Amino acid sequence: MAARFGLETHVLRHWEDVGLLAPDRDAAGRRRYGQDDLVRIAVVVRSKAAGMSLEQIAVLLDADAADRHAVLEAHIADLDRRMADMQRSRAMTEHALSCRAHDIATCPRFKEGVADLVAGRSPEGW
Repeated sequence: MAARFGLETHVLRHWEDVGLLAPDRDAAGRRRYGQDDLVRIAVVVRSKAAGMSLEQIAVLLDADAADRHAVLEAHIADLDRRMADMQRSRAMTEHALSCRAHDIATCPRFKEGVADLVAGRSPEGW
């Protein structure tokens, strides 16, 4: 199963230890993953790729979790922040790519793009 998802076997065992997975066992104690387990593993893999912590994923997979919506709303806010960071990074990189200055720290426009950080403020520029 680990190979199917490109994971190390210890990762699946850890997910089992923290309660994200509970595969059936055969008479010899070997794990037997069913279709529902496959879906749960896929949800964990995709959620991890989206930046969710195992704690957040546990809430997502818990049908009785009362704070599910709060966790998801917080994750959306985090994704929005990360997307804004990525957009700033892209704009900065595009400018650096087209900038005539070989040392972008000497470029007046580039300096404007990082002035917020130089001043100790939250990111506003690039």
